[in-house]
Amino acid sequence: MESRILQKIGINYIDPIYIIIFLILVCVLLIVYCARTNKKIDRLNGKIRKFMTGKDGKSLEKAINKRFTQVDDLLIYDKETNKKIKKINEDFLMAFQKMGIVKYDAFNEMGGKLSFAIALLNKENTGFVLNAMHSREGCYMYIKEIIGGKSAIILGDEEKEALDKAINSDNYME
Repeated sequence: MESRILQKIGINYIDPIYIIIFLILVCVLLIVYCARTNKKIDRLNGKIRKFMTGKDGKSLEKAINKRFTQVDDLLIYDKETNKKIKKINEDFLMAFQKMGIVKYDAFNEMGGKLSFAIALLNKENTGFVLNAMHSREGCYMYIKEIIGGKSAIILGDEEKEALDKAINSDNYME
């Protein structure tokens, strides 16, 4: 069977029945695709109906406005919380973060290592060394200021050890 249309297109060598079969297959595929799309649309419409059930435009608008107000309140609260956290972090820099303790027997007569030197430092290694020497007559305490890990007053061996432990953040207690 010859067709003038097929000759003009330049495919007169193809049997028209193949073209018809191809077009029928395309139509079937399109029908299946439309059915699947309609099924998805029906499911979506069901979800929308379920969401909108019992809600009119006004009540839905109120619910949305309430949520926006809550979000605004949360943003304000978050900003205040961030300011507080920043203040705490600034204060924390001045707090004692490092500690070193050395227990010792000050006079070699008491036993039990009742004397101690303790170093308390902040992040910049500034703070103090407290030395408590225990003897039979009483307990004597001395404090020496530490700035940048150094003391203007000469430190005793135990005080130096406590300071080194604090600066190096070793296990501070023996």
